[in-house]
Amino acid sequence: MTLPRLSPSIRSALRLTPLVLALGLSSAVRAQSLAELYDAARGYDATYLGVKAQTESARYRAEQAYALRRPGVSLDVGSTRSNSDTPYLTNLSSHQTDTRATLKAQQNLFNRPNDLQIAQAERGVQVAEAQLRAAEQDLIVRVAQAYFDVLAAQDTLLSAQTNKTAITEQLASAKRNFEVGTATITDTREAQARFDLATAQEIAADNDLRTKRAFLAQLVGRPAVEPKPLAQPAVLPPVTDSAEQWVNASEGNSPAVEQARLGYEVAKLETEKARAGHLPTVALTGSYGRNHASVSGQTLGLSGSAVGFDTSGNGTSSSIGVTLSVPLFAGYQIQNRVKETLSLEEKAREDLENARRTVAQGTRAAFFGVQSGEARVKALEAAEASSQLALEATQLGYKVGVRVNLDVLNAQTQLYNTRTDLAKGRYDVIVGNLKLRQATGQLRPEDVNAANTLLAK
Repeated sequence: MTLPRLSPSIRSALRLTPLVLALGLSSAVRAQSLAELYDAARGYDATYLGVKAQTESARYRAEQAYALRRPGVSLDVGSTRSNSDTPYLTNLSSHQTDTRATLKAQQNLFNRPNDLQIAQAERGVQVAEAQLRAAEQDLIVRVAQAYFDVLAAQDTLLSAQTNKTAITEQLASAKRNFEVGTATITDTREAQARFDLATAQEIAADNDLRTKRAFLAQLVGRPAVEPKPLAQPAVLPPVTDSAEQWVNASEGNSPAVEQARLGYEVAKLETEKARAGHLPTVALTGSYGRNHASVSGQTLGLSGSAVGFDTSGNGTSSSIGVTLSVPLFAGYQIQNRVKETLSLEEKAREDLENARRTVAQGTRAAFFGVQSGEARVKALEAAEASSQLALEATQLGYKVGVRVNLDVLNAQTQLYNTRTDLAKGRYDVIVGNLKLRQATGQLRPEDVNAANTLLAK
């Protein structure tokens, strides 16, 4: 942007204000790019990291479901000690110790509910991954929005300071003209009122910048941030394709639609699992055991007298078989469960349709928002040039006496407000492009690098 042809003092202030502002706000902090701050946010933002951890848990939950297809093995070990005393039979007694270990194994050969439960767990992993993609896209937009909000706040503060400097010059000129009798006190009071208003605007802009800078710092986990400004002259990439092409792309890419679709598939699997309650299950079972028994005591001999004995030995046992379980009647529990799941399946189908409509509407709104933003930027670029020429003409008219001080003040304010709106409009277009890609599910970390090329080196 070129400076208007103002007085030398105002020109000097316009040149020095960006440097003073940068020194005062950054405190010698090195400027960071959007990509750099996004990388920092990926390792710090609690919302994103929480979804990432949840995705990991879904993978482990699926591994638990896979165990239903694998054999189960258990080992039973026990020891029993028994005593028997029979005083009514001439004080006969016995003592027995039995130690045993049994290895059991079972493998499901046919279990339809287990197979469907595994399929649901796999869909659960896909849902979690879609949620992670959505969280990553949301993080990109949040960081970009906060990044360009800081730049917009910097531009607003710079505009307020520059406007105040110009008003200060105009106030001094009005006072001089009043002292020599070439102007009325009205000019001085109008300039003073504008100066006071500009001071209040500068204070508000400075507070807004501090707030937005603190928010960005909290988002990325850094104590001080200094975003790089847009490269000049700013060239924004135009939005391509039509709204309907973007809508069609959202059908196969949107994480929201994918989650709803997977939810519908899980609901259908739940219905199949409920119907499978009527099906038999087949399992292969086997066991192998070893035992050691030790028996001692007294018993009656041939002569009728008590004879002591003490014996021990080892034994083994094994078995293998196939178990078929056929459900016959469960009190109509299965039939009612099927009816319940069919209703839930219908709900999931409606949720999918609602997700498609919502994403399509959001995509169209984002597309038209970017288009409107691009048109607004072009209009503001033209308005900036017109406002600059209008200010120069008004200043010339003020010098020759055909314009009053208020006209100059209004022209100055209009120029600086237009520049602020233009800068913010450019930031809105950049963020709007990211939001459009987010709405269609196509936003990737590579898009951060593309936006990064628009910044100053």
